[in-house]
Amino acid sequence: MSAGPADAAVPPLVLHTYVEGDATIVQCTGKLTAGLTGVLRDEVKRLIPNSKKIVLDLTSLTQMDSMGLGTIMGLYVSAKTAGSTLILINLSQRVRELFRITNVWSLLEVYGENIIRLP
Repeated sequence: MSAGPADAAVPPLVLHTYVEGDATIVQCTGKLTAGLTGVLRDEVKRLIPNSKKIVLDLTSLTQMDSMGLGTIMGLYVSAKTAGSTLILINLSQRVRELFRITNVWSLLEVYGENIIRLP
């Protein structure tokens, strides 16, 4: 069964990773949903041993579900265990709301409206 025209317009999850200053930035574009979360998990886990600060830039993230949320929380645990910091920036209103309704928001350090740090 092929994807319909509406599905064709929504990109899968695409990551662009680069170093800026003392941080490794991972720009996320598309959907962080079931079936696509492994892309982010594998990329960030590969970065953790060599990066003390990893920033997930969610500016172009169009959708996130509970699998995406679980992936981010799993990466937080992996980063913290390795002595790294995981920072999320440019969260859309919908993504912030997902963090709030699941009570994950209370675990985060908020640095302004669009930047949060997982302690």
